[in-house]
Amino acid sequence: MTNALALNDKAPQFSLEADGGRTVALKDYAGQKLVIYFYPKDDTPGCTTEAIDFTTHIKAFTAANTQIIGVSADSVEKHDKFKAKHNLSVTLLSDPEQKMLQAYGVWVEKNMYGRKYMGIERATFLINEAGNIQQIWRKVKVKGHVAAVLEAAQGA
Repeated sequence: MTNALALNDKAPQFSLEADGGRTVALKDYAGQKLVIYFYPKDDTPGCTTEAIDFTTHIKAFTAANTQIIGVSADSVEKHDKFKAKHNLSVTLLSDPEQKMLQAYGVWVEKNMYGRKYMGIERATFLINEAGNIQQIWRKVKVKGHVAAVLEAAQGA
């Protein structure tokens, strides 16, 4: 990974299309904390569980002045269907050209059953009010992850 981000680095800027057809940029969250979680694919078991967990805890994140964004390479149309199917309230960004995925270093080579391919590493970044990376979780295991992110957001 050539551009591995580290704690206290400035969060890479982004501006992408989100669910509902709106455009969302990092600057929209100035003065708030922001959780950006990267996930491989809408409507797969782990990704669905993670999105539902973030949605379930959204009030606690809001109380901690923290917004939540999920990012995958899926289309806005897929995001809209995914949100409607599971009653999700998190914002989902579409990055089909992998620009944000590459900027955050989560577009990586993966290996499944001996086949190598490029895909999204499940990872989460907590950005502080000043726009700096406060915490990074890589190779995330879904179970218990949202609670750990919430604890970090509340403690900051």
